[in-house]
Amino acid sequence: MKVFDGIDEFQSAVGSHLGFSEWIPVSQNDINTFAEVTGDRQWIHVDPESAAGGPFGTTIAHGYLTVSLIPRLTAEIFSIDGLSMGINYGLNKVRFPAIVPADSKVRAGAEIASVEPTHHGLLATIRVTIECAGSDKPACVADTVTLFA
Repeated sequence: MKVFDGIDEFQSAVGSHLGFSEWIPVSQNDINTFAEVTGDRQWIHVDPESAAGGPFGTTIAHGYLTVSLIPRLTAEIFSIDGLSMGINYGLNKVRFPAIVPADSKVRAGAEIASVEPTHHGLLATIRVTIECAGSDKPACVADTVTLFA
């Protein structure tokens, strides 16, 4: 894990790749739970029998489930000492170039794309790339925006 000694050190690292998280599993149970919470019970996610005959041969994680793993994964990649808070400000761009099959593993890499000082703190855009084990394309690429204060 990369630990920054304050916001100034973080700001000076724009353009740096911060490293990778550990691999974590994405189980069918995780997918089913996400489907229940969100109401997105499409067969491609929750019906293994139907999905076996579908385009991917198995059930797949929701794209939004993949995005929702970003805080967990990036918490393993970096931290900034001396902050009072980090607030999710939004996303500038999200793409899903590849699927996350049920019972696969994912990890994230992170790069500081830009930082902008504001009167509330530092607004940072961090490009997060989520990889799925065994895939040659990323499962998700997202430009996350966080306000650090």
